[in-house]
Amino acid sequence: MIRILIPVVLLLLGLGGGLAAGVISMRGGGDHHGEDPAAHGEMAGDDHGAGDAHGTDDHAANDHGGGHDDGHMHSNDPEYVRLNNQFVVPIVRHGNVRSMVVLSLTLEVAPGRNEAVFQREPRLRDAFLRVMFAHANAGGFDGSFTEAAAMMPLREALREAAIDVLGEIAMDVLIVDIVRQDA
Repeated sequence: MIRILIPVVLLLLGLGGGLAAGVISMRGGGDHHGEDPAAHGEMAGDDHGAGDAHGTDDHAANDHGGGHDDGHMHSNDPEYVRLNNQFVVPIVRHGNVRSMVVLSLTLEVAPGRNEAVFQREPRLRDAFLRVMFAHANAGGFDGSFTEAAAMMPLREALREAAIDVLGEIAMDVLIVDIVRQDA
């Protein structure tokens, strides 16, 4: 009884800790995307640069030797959407749960389409779980399951499932965390 209870308790503690870390990271942090763009640059409080030609066509013609990266995403850069909850896959052999695999996934989607992922998340999670259960039943999580050759069928099947649910906005599925806890 204890052999079954200890892995389950450890799994629940790990999931609870991951959930708590996710909540904390979503509340705090340095994400300032909600700032007023008009207030950007008003910190100086003086006329710093008032006489410069910044932002004019004359200044652009002065070619200072190439462009610069402003740190913002360009319109053709993909967006990454992390699915909020982890996926838990039991590994069953001979009618008994032999181990548990926990995965965290992130989707690479077309620019500006991250809301479509959240709108279809229940169907997406269902499709991903079907793929993971089939992979587990085929022995995909046995042995050295993290080798590139062993992970390729899972990665491709997850990508196909994402495209089936989301259409062409889904570019790839990234496995960002994977853990197997043997019983």
